[in-house]
Amino acid sequence: MTTPATTARPAVPSAQLSIRDDGTALTFTAGGQAIATYTYKPTDSQYESPRPFFHPLTTLGGDEVTISRPWDHVWHKGLSWALPNVGKHNFWGGATYTRATEYANLDNNGAMNHGSFTGIDQSGAGISVSESLTWTSQEGEPVIAESRRFSIQLLDGSGTDPSRNEGAYVILFETRMTNVSAEEILIGSPTTEGRHNAGYGGLFWRGPRSFAGGGFRNPEGTGTDEFMGTRSPWIAFTGKHDVTCRSSTIAFVEDSSNPGAPNQWFARSSMFACLGSAPFFSEEVPLREGSPLTYRYAVVIADGDVDADRARALADAAQAALGSWA
Repeated sequence: MTTPATTARPAVPSAQLSIRDDGTALTFTAGGQAIATYTYKPTDSQYESPRPFFHPLTTLGGDEVTISRPWDHVWHKGLSWALPNVGKHNFWGGATYTRATEYANLDNNGAMNHGSFTGIDQSGAGISVSESLTWTSQEGEPVIAESRRFSIQLLDGSGTDPSRNEGAYVILFETRMTNVSAEEILIGSPTTEGRHNAGYGGLFWRGPRSFAGGGFRNPEGTGTDEFMGTRSPWIAFTGKHDVTCRSSTIAFVEDSSNPGAPNQWFARSSMFACLGSAPFFSEEVPLREGSPLTYRYAVVIADGDVDADRARALADAAQAALGSWA
């Protein structure tokens, strides 16, 4: 049996990024090609914990690296900030896992509601967006006020080894969560409720079906599902696409200033491809009135596979971008 030839990857014009707002979503383009769509007014059901999300995300070469509403977990939305155990509330979607009920539909699915864009800046590196959101309970009561920022920047020609950053861009993401519920909130996960190695919740990415069986890489080496729950400053995943038979890589980089850094990673390859920051994986973190929590990450989206040197170069470039992002 012969392996299909890999389709040549199209050249990407060296053009500046642009942005378009249609009233429900922001679309970012590079070289005239859409690379990222951020839906800020979703139409999802309450059971899916409606929230803003990035989908589709494509590489600069045109390969799509996200999936949204997969039949097995319809609340998985491309790339999004999502938390399953926020006190008594679920801002992840689907059933909630607790010690008392295990997985159960508890009528507690909240929503992250877009308030306004407080700024869109195209003057510096890339395009930066500032957004205000209010998280509400299933009954519509305010729980958390969030100040969110994200920026999309091309990595080509940047970093300590520019040649290894070709065909890559980065999404910088920052969230500042303030408790407005008038009571302390403990943010946790199914693992803090007793389910082994299920500490999901944070900035979460779900990959295409064809990415199942792909591989992870961090500063220590390579592997698959054994990366679940590990700690490292960055982690990358490489998968292959149907039809084109090309590879793409997603890398998550954590800001060292995050509470509890380095946080654990929620990493899965065998069932389906997913990767997420998981700062509440194995220990609850209190969100107290007057004491906001801030988390910052960089997500690299790159054409092609990565060896140890390229993965490190991409992570270094993303960390540099995160560090200089004011």
